[in-house]
Amino acid sequence: MMAFIQEDFTYQDLFSENTYLQDVVSHYAPQQYQKNISDDLAKFSKRVCSDVLAMSQKAEREEPVWVPYDPWGKKIDDILMSDGWLDLHRVSAEEGIVATAYERKSGEYSRFHQLLKLMLFHPSSAYYSCPLAMTDGATRVLELCQEQGPKDLALPHLLSRDPDVFWTAGQWMTEKTGGSDLSRTETVAELENGTYRLYGQKWFTSAITANITMTLARTIDPESGKEGLTLFFVRIRDDKGQLNNIDVLRLKEKLGTRAMPTAELELKGCEATMIGGHGKGVKNIATVLNISRMYNAVCATGVMYRLHSLSRDYATKREAFGKAIGQHPLHVNTLFDTQTIVNASVHLISELAVLMGKVEVGEATEEESHILRIMIPVAKLWTGKRAVSVVSELIESFGGAGYIEDTGLPIYLRDTQVLSIWEGTTNILSLDALRALSKPGIFESLRKNLGMRVSSFPTNFSAEKQILNSLLTQCDQWLEGCGQKRSLLEAGGRQFTFVLAHIYCTVLLVEFAAKTQKTRDRVMAQRFCHNIEAPDFIEDQAYLDLARETLFS
Repeated sequence: MMAFIQEDFTYQDLFSENTYLQDVVSHYAPQQYQKNISDDLAKFSKRVCSDVLAMSQKAEREEPVWVPYDPWGKKIDDILMSDGWLDLHRVSAEEGIVATAYERKSGEYSRFHQLLKLMLFHPSSAYYSCPLAMTDGATRVLELCQEQGPKDLALPHLLSRDPDVFWTAGQWMTEKTGGSDLSRTETVAELENGTYRLYGQKWFTSAITANITMTLARTIDPESGKEGLTLFFVRIRDDKGQLNNIDVLRLKEKLGTRAMPTAELELKGCEATMIGGHGKGVKNIATVLNISRMYNAVCATGVMYRLHSLSRDYATKREAFGKAIGQHPLHVNTLFDTQTIVNASVHLISELAVLMGKVEVGEATEEESHILRIMIPVAKLWTGKRAVSVVSELIESFGGAGYIEDTGLPIYLRDTQVLSIWEGTTNILSLDALRALSKPGIFESLRKNLGMRVSSFPTNFSAEKQILNSLLTQCDQWLEGCGQKRSLLEAGGRQFTFVLAHIYCTVLLVEFAAKTQKTRDRVMAQRFCHNIEAPDFIEDQAYLDLARETLFS
């Protein structure tokens, strides 16, 4: 008698074999760009479940190795990378994962094109998507800056589709004193013989293999004598491959993203070029953060989309209690609920990608710019947090197989946790969204936009219209009730941003369903809306005082 052998899940072509993403392209992109975008995504989607997937699996098996010294004791700090990782570099260049957004062959919809392509790539990238995020952010900074030297040197490399010419960039901000709190940055820039040199330690850098980096350091304005935080451009290695007065102290042992080398560094006088002027570092680095946070949201969506596809496929092959698990009502309901979150995330990143593209080519209205400012941190925190819970749920859907390393499933759970941490934790981004509210016109623009769109819901979404109007009213009342009570505003920041994300996503799902006229999309929008939990905002300072005393006294 032969032992039972379970049939494996299959990696699906997520674009050509699933009409949903095709409908998304038709919904968000004008007709003149749809064929170019769809043809490119269809071609690439086949690669990410075949040769590109094999590259990422090889990179995951062969983790980076740090070689601090050569055989004769000379400090070299080489980082040996898997051939799989190097192949992913070539794919990133050839496919224009960064360049697509800047070639602008699809006009203001080039960002939409690029970020959907990134969504397909990320689950097969072994997190090469991370250095690409920082590369994209650095590219945008250089595109906008006035410093011609760094621009002329780096942009042709950052935007190249030739793998031998293509450069990646880093983003070195985190120090021992903290990550999100940039005011505690200790790295200093000294002007020596007309050249800035940086001194300090960077505690968490995920791009030591990059060619250039953007980093922050303290400077003294030679005219006013005032200290400020300033953005710098750094060439990491010279043309001979020697590090620019940078020592690698160690590679980090991380929970996940282990194919990507993350290092702790000491800057020992590395040459640097000031970008954007003295004391404007936080403002200038915000450009990088906006793009890397969008990448984070897109990658969170991509991993949910991939794993949900694998779970659905497995549900047709795994039998329990006399039938495929996909025929059990509770399993169906669980997968459908997670599908609503995945689809909502797809629409959220798509809408914001369109807005970002409009801003970048100067076609955005003031209202659209305001909406993008507040919704980027909201999208990052919401998709990052949802990805952690959804991926955990989907891993569970495989039963014991989800816990076995050589199925290739546990890595999704380990890697996904970074998405709620990197580029700002959930709480930090909630506070960032609240800061945006304090700027004139931003919340008013978003509130007006959402109100008008909800009022335009078709009659078959009347129940959803009522739910969203009630939630919007609760948000209005909470903001008004908080007034100048900063502690209450901060305490409710997470709930507020989650409700905002739910409202925005429901609007997008309803608008999509109204356009496609598909029952699938209507039910999806309704289910997502009715799963929204009503906010329970903290409105009592005494409660906060008691909570603090309970926790810390």
